[in-house]
Amino acid sequence: MQRSWFSRIVYSPWARPVLLIALLILLWQLVIVVFGIKPYLIPAPLAVVKTLVAEWPRLFRETLVTTYATLGGFALSIAFGIPMALLIAYSRTVESFVYPLLVFSQSVPKVAIAPLFVVWFGFGIIPKIIAAFLLAFFPVVVSTVVGFKSVERDMIDLARSMKASRLETFMRISLPQALPSVFAGLKVSVTLAVVGAVVGEFVGSNSGIGYLLQIANGNFDLPLMFAGLTMLSLVGVILFALVDLVERFMIPWHASQRHDFSATA
Repeated sequence: MQRSWFSRIVYSPWARPVLLIALLILLWQLVIVVFGIKPYLIPAPLAVVKTLVAEWPRLFRETLVTTYATLGGFALSIAFGIPMALLIAYSRTVESFVYPLLVFSQSVPKVAIAPLFVVWFGFGIIPKIIAAFLLAFFPVVVSTVVGFKSVERDMIDLARSMKASRLETFMRISLPQALPSVFAGLKVSVTLAVVGAVVGEFVGSNSGIGYLLQIANGNFDLPLMFAGLTMLSLVGVILFALVDLVERFMIPWHASQRHDFSATA
């Protein structure tokens, strides 16, 4: 039996989040109207949309700055996190020395040490990249370590019994089995990189969405603040979607990429 056009829209994977966002915006407007919330407490959705349109050039310009810092920190987290995770996964000595230090470093609030980066590197983009890197680094390491430590030992023994070299074993068995965990860490990492970039902008910056949010907060311009938060959310969603797209391309065979079971959901 063929579904109606409404059913096809509702059951479409891309339409569901759009419908949910529309429902939340409608609920937002209803709450403001029913409870009579003042605009200086929570702006109406229409006011935020008007600000997005009116301030679009400025918002877009500041969003690019934050995006550059986010991508820089995310790239560093991959460049340093994955090799570090490999060392930890394949060396008990490195794990015993480095892993506890990494866990300890995550207990230090990044907001507390971010001012040091401003003192050392000034108000440019470098402090933002470092702040983004510090938040994005740990999930990459942890997920990659878990991925490589979860490789089936029987498969490795089978490869060795067939005279496969260490490189062949790594490329054909260990890496494919670890990639789902690696990408899970990358998805968490790229969203945390956005947060880290904004933290760096809060502490000391003259550009970026974090800087714009501080200006809006100082002027009690809540529509501009919500518009900035909307732009940050869009950046996080787009970057997450890009990582997910790369994952689909690299591991289309994995169970997480098979959607046949949800066709009737």
